[in-house]
Amino acid sequence: MTGGFPDAAKINDNLAQAAADVGVAMGVGSERAAVLKGQYPESYACVARHEVPLKFANIGAPQIIPQKPGDRVVGADEVRAAMELIHADVLAIHLNFLQEMVQPEGDRRARGCLDRIGELALAFPVLVKETGAGISQAVAESLRERKVRAFDVSGTGGTSFAAVEYYRALDQGAERQARVGKTFWDWGIPSPVSVLELVPLGLPVVASGGIRSGLDVARAIALGATAAGTAGGVLRAASTGYAETREELETLVHEFKVAMFLTGSRTVADLQKAPYVISGETRPWLRR
Repeated sequence: MTGGFPDAAKINDNLAQAAADVGVAMGVGSERAAVLKGQYPESYACVARHEVPLKFANIGAPQIIPQKPGDRVVGADEVRAAMELIHADVLAIHLNFLQEMVQPEGDRRARGCLDRIGELALAFPVLVKETGAGISQAVAESLRERKVRAFDVSGTGGTSFAAVEYYRALDQGAERQARVGKTFWDWGIPSPVSVLELVPLGLPVVASGGIRSGLDVARAIALGATAAGTAGGVLRAASTGYAETREELETLVHEFKVAMFLTGSRTVADLQKAPYVISGETRPWLRR
């Protein structure tokens, strides 16, 4: 979930210990700092000490292509190091180009990114995840053709990283980037819409972006998602301590089980077939 700065080690350790004890998957934040710069590797490596049932290493798509001539990029060796650092099962490659466009120091070159993802997907089990803007069916189809094995939609409805970078740009006096952040504050595809677009492609789909409770997890599963991911509430708990982190995860699982009970779903597969009603802003999106 995080990494690359001194305090992240304790946060990730709390997360990993609680995830192992409760039996849920965990991913770390971008490992760029560790594999390209050698910075704070322990902030990630602490995860390897815990028996988390499914671990996701993480690199950014902008770092797999050179941003300018002579740049060092994340290649197969760096990916292998990132995965070994936490004993990862899967490599997550995150798409954060909106965030990079708002950052005063952002990496904005994207040409060749799809093909590089394909090269890595031939060598490693790759999940591609967004960071708040959602993934369209057309993009997912291109990624599937390049042997990507799963998606994490991370659509609108959760944290807006354009908004986060807007405030950073303001602090740095970068007026143009701040304006871009404000203009594209809500840019993207809502998480439920992205899930519904990607499920027919036949690959695992993780629903994230606005998942705040076990009921939200159940809603995502009912739409056809394979799993759901959450960040904010768990991160706040992990910043406090292990006990708080475990309590948050156990509560999410309990809420999910309550939703299954109330819908008569004996298994997750049953819940994926449960009837549902689409309302609110999602409804007009699906009529487009």
